[in-house]
Amino acid sequence: MTFSVHGLAVSRGIAIGRAVLVASSRADVAHYFIDASRTADEIQRLRVARDAVSEEITRVQRDLPKDAPHELSALLDVHLMLLQDEQLISGVKHWITDRLYNAEWALTTQYEIIARQFDDMEDEYLRERKADLEQVVERMLGYMKGVASPVLPAAPPPTGRAPRQQDLLLDDTMDVPLVLVAHDISPADMLQFKQSLFVGFATDVGGKTSHTAIVARSLDIPAVVGARSASQLIEQDDWVIIDGDAGVLIVDPSPIILAEYGFKQRQGELERQRLNRLINTPAVTLDDQKVELLANIEMPDDTAGAVSMGAQGVGLFRSEFLFMGRSKLPDEQEQYLAYRKAVEGMNGLPVTIRTVDIGSDKPIDKLAGRTQDGQLNPALGLRAIRWSLADPPMFLTQLRAILRAAAHGPVNLLVPMLAHGSEIRHTLSLLDFARAELDNKGITYGPVKLGAMIEIPAAALTLKLFLKYFDFLSIGTNDLIQYTLAIDRADESVAHLYDPCHPAVLRLIADTIAECNAQGKGVSVCGEMAGDTSMTRLLLGMGLRSFSMHPSQILAVKQQVLRADAGKLQRWAQEVLASEEPAALL
Repeated sequence: MTFSVHGLAVSRGIAIGRAVLVASSRADVAHYFIDASRTADEIQRLRVARDAVSEEITRVQRDLPKDAPHELSALLDVHLMLLQDEQLISGVKHWITDRLYNAEWALTTQYEIIARQFDDMEDEYLRERKADLEQVVERMLGYMKGVASPVLPAAPPPTGRAPRQQDLLLDDTMDVPLVLVAHDISPADMLQFKQSLFVGFATDVGGKTSHTAIVARSLDIPAVVGARSASQLIEQDDWVIIDGDAGVLIVDPSPIILAEYGFKQRQGELERQRLNRLINTPAVTLDDQKVELLANIEMPDDTAGAVSMGAQGVGLFRSEFLFMGRSKLPDEQEQYLAYRKAVEGMNGLPVTIRTVDIGSDKPIDKLAGRTQDGQLNPALGLRAIRWSLADPPMFLTQLRAILRAAAHGPVNLLVPMLAHGSEIRHTLSLLDFARAELDNKGITYGPVKLGAMIEIPAAALTLKLFLKYFDFLSIGTNDLIQYTLAIDRADESVAHLYDPCHPAVLRLIADTIAECNAQGKGVSVCGEMAGDTSMTRLLLGMGLRSFSMHPSQILAVKQQVLRADAGKLQRWAQEVLASEEPAALL
């Protein structure tokens, strides 16, 4: 039966595929298709993992001290029984042999199916056995991580059942497209999907400018977040349409609906092809105002996509993604090589590297001793520059790496979440100290232009202080909106109150642009507003001439720039700023 689930549209486009349900704790499990000739090998990997875990549990049980509680031995018996459960074993074999999933993927898929059955049980004791099953599965996955299994080219998997009408509407020669459905996905896990076989994703939680949504846009795949119970309503292998334009998931669509969305999908591809003609066209308004269009990136390899879209540089390199999803901090050499790769990848165009912005919805729980557990409100806690200043050795390591990378091309250094003059002076003193350290070691480094993020109202209201110390400012609209309106941008329950067009937000942005222009200092917008084509004309009217966004959005924004007369937009922009309901005038 066809039904729909509504959420928040965060990454445009249409994705059609079978659902892959993944628990957030297992988002980093490898997902790939195997060749049909390797099914026996994958089943053997699974069998070896199961036997190894069984042996481990048996050994623990045998070595229990005599005074150990009887319940502990009984619990281990439950784990042994679960390892031999026929539903688990036969189900995993089905996903391997019929759908050609690799062993890890097959195991997590079958776990999700059985886990739902536990959730539906009335008996509380039986419901709680779901946790035991999860522990068993995690043990097997942990063992298999140490067992080599070559990632083979994706093979089109058979469905293992009679085709439905929906199946027949898809090209038989193509791989079965897959969409990821989860309760939540961390930004670090999202990065693993860059080269994956997922064509779209949906999550129960999240907001339009949560970092998971931001990474989805950088991947340029359709996505819907804040879909509440999507991961509970959608079942493994369901056909799902993800409408990233409307923020809707359509489950088990009828042939008519499927055909309609297939048409929309093709229309989207045609529009992309039309925009591609603008790649080499200079971004100049009708009244001859040059506009700088820069790219936001997460990793050094992203520079290739930025260059291919005609970016005039990198306006925001989110360095925190080098720190996430790992057990120890990257050292100076690793960071230096990453920054250098980004600088060289831009072929002489400037690269703006933001110092680590860890915190809020970008946690670092895997870094020993540096968790943020216990913070009542992480968005207002030890994050961004506050975290860096609290750990000078870590911060100096990053500063040295950035300075060294600057010897290979133009680099701008951008500091996030500054609010106090004392923070500014402390940051600059550490930068001087990092230079002195490199001088003492005789290590080559280059010059950097210094910039500050304007993302706290206090910073926007003390611009003269900031412009006294910095060469340029970059407006981070995502956090500026969050802190101005007291809205958690990752919380879908208050997403309707997150308003980029709120008069207070627009006034802070306009004043920042005007003050920078008056003092001859550079200013850009690097938040999501820069890539929102509905805001391009307003920002141009405010006097903005530098936009930084995801590479996938550059051409659409360029199209708006080419159609705009910046001079004529100035008076209209003032009318918008004076309005009680600015959104009504856009």
